Amino acid sequence: MTSNTGPFALEYPGHAFVFFSAPHLIALLVLLGIFVTLYVKRDWFSKPKIDVRTRWIVAILLLSQELSLNIWHLNIGTWDVGRTLPLHLCGVGIVLAAFLVINRSYLLYELVYFWGLGGAIQALLTPDIGQYGFPHYRFFQFFVSHGALIFASLYMTWIGGLRPTHKSIWKVMGITNIYLVFIAGFNYVTGGNYLFICHKPVNGSLIDVLGPWPWYILSLEVVAVISFYIYYSPFALKDLIERHRFKPSSVQ
Repeated sequence: MTSNTGPFALEYPGHAFVFFSAPHLIALLVLLGIFVTLYVKRDWFSKPKIDVRTRWIVAILLLSQELSLNIWHLNIGTWDVGRTLPLHLCGVGIVLAAFLVINRSYLLYELVYFWGLGGAIQALLTPDIGQYGFPHYRFFQFFVSHGALIFASLYMTWIGGLRPTHKSIWKVMGITNIYLVFIAGFNYVTGGNYLFICHKPVNGSLIDVLGPWPWYILSLEVVAVISFYIYYSPFALKDLIERHRFKPSSVQ
């Protein structure tokens, strides 16, 4: 067991996480800077040796931080099959992203792109980490894990040359709903709340404005579709521009 105080402690009084506090904003700005750097330096990352090394580093980072989280829960006595497995969309996305950057599976890319951007961005804006504010281990682990998930998605888009299609939106929505049914059964057996389909997050989130249970689950379906279209829109706009640019002019 860890000590009662310190950056790995179970109880962390006086350092509760506060939405959009200085540590929260700084963490968001650091991640934004990393993403901007990735885009600006995408030609450098595209060099074969750099590309391979980067993808392996990202894969190891994604898996090691998830492993470290489970070790931490075991060490402080809070590991619970109904609460600490990586079964939320971001958790599944993190594991899938580790395999994506290595094998470059297009199906994994579709899932990681929409789950990663849709889930991780919202999670970074409204982190569900309770009392564990800066500089607790959980604070760093949360932002590293979700930041790495977004990084993997952007990396495989900008450097890996992959992109979603309109069909991808509904394919991912279908898989998401199949997964939701599985998770509903898993929650029933374990008493868990994965995907927050049994009750809302304790610390507040977008779900708070989507109505009471169980109606907010239907609202989340609508939010998911809208967010998927938002994340697909840059590619739709690019396709529209290219079709207009290369459209043969009519003969006068």
